[in-house]
Amino acid sequence: MSIRSIRATAGAALVAATFGGTLWGQNTLLALMPPKQETQPSAPVACVQPPPMVSWEDYHGPFQKAVGAFGRRLERKSAHAPHYKPGAVLCVLSLHDKFLLSVRETFDPVTVLGIAYDAGISQAENNDPSYGQGAAGYGTRFGAGLAGEASSQLFKDFLYPTIFSQDPRYYRLGHGSTRKRFLHALAHSVVAHREDGTQMFNFTEWLGTTSAVVLSNRYHPDNRRGVGPAATRVAYNVGEDIGFDMLREFWPEIARKFRLPFRDQNEPGSPGTGFEKQ
Repeated sequence: MSIRSIRATAGAALVAATFGGTLWGQNTLLALMPPKQETQPSAPVACVQPPPMVSWEDYHGPFQKAVGAFGRRLERKSAHAPHYKPGAVLCVLSLHDKFLLSVRETFDPVTVLGIAYDAGISQAENNDPSYGQGAAGYGTRFGAGLAGEASSQLFKDFLYPTIFSQDPRYYRLGHGSTRKRFLHALAHSVVAHREDGTQMFNFTEWLGTTSAVVLSNRYHPDNRRGVGPAATRVAYNVGEDIGFDMLREFWPEIARKFRLPFRDQNEPGSPGTGFEKQ
C-alpha cells in the first residue's frame, strides 16, 4: 500500500470518528435532557348570563300585571355574582346592551306611570307655573318629566358607564345579616363594579345625576338656579336611587314572602329557586 493510500484511509477514518463522536454526544445530551412538555393555552372561562326575567304572565295572583311590571323594573338593573360556578363571571353589558337598558328603563310602564303621576301632582301644586294649566300644561309637564327621565337614564346607563367601563347594574349581595346587606345597598351609591368585576368609585351615579340635573334647567325654566338648589336636586335623586337599590337587595325575600314570581340568580333554572307558578 502506498503512502498516499495510507494517508487517505487515515483521513477518512479520522473524519468518520469525529462525525460519529459528534452524533453520539448529541444523542447522549438529548437523552439526558427532560422531555419537553407541550403547553396548551388555557381555555377562557365562559361568562354566565343572568337568568331570564320574570314577566306578568308568570304570576297568576291578583294584580298580576302590576306585580310583574314592578318586578321587571327592579330586576332589569339587578345582578348577582355566580357563586354557584367557581371562577365564572357575569357577562358584561355590550355598548348595545347599555343603550337598550337606558331605553327600556325610560319607557318602562312603571316609569311612565310615575312620570304621569308626578306631572299631575306638579300641576295641582302649580309647580313650573310658566307651563300653565289645563291639558296643555299637563302635557308640557309630562313631556318635561319624560325628557328628564330619558336624559338621566342615558347618562347613567349608557354614556358614563361606557366612558368609565363601568357596569351600571346593582350587584345584589343576597347573604349575611340584614345590617350587612343594608350597608351594601347603601354603599352602591359610591362603590360600583367595573366590567372586569373589580370595584371603582361610582362615577356613573354622581356624574350622571349631576349632568341630568343641570340639563333639566333647559326645560324647567322655573327651576331655581345656583349651586345650592342643584345640589339639593342631586341629593334627592341619589337618595331615590339608593331606595331602589334597597328594594333590589331584599326583593327575593319580599317576593317569596308574598308568593310573587322570582327567579333566584344563585342557580338559574334549578328547582327550589323560589320561582314557581302560582
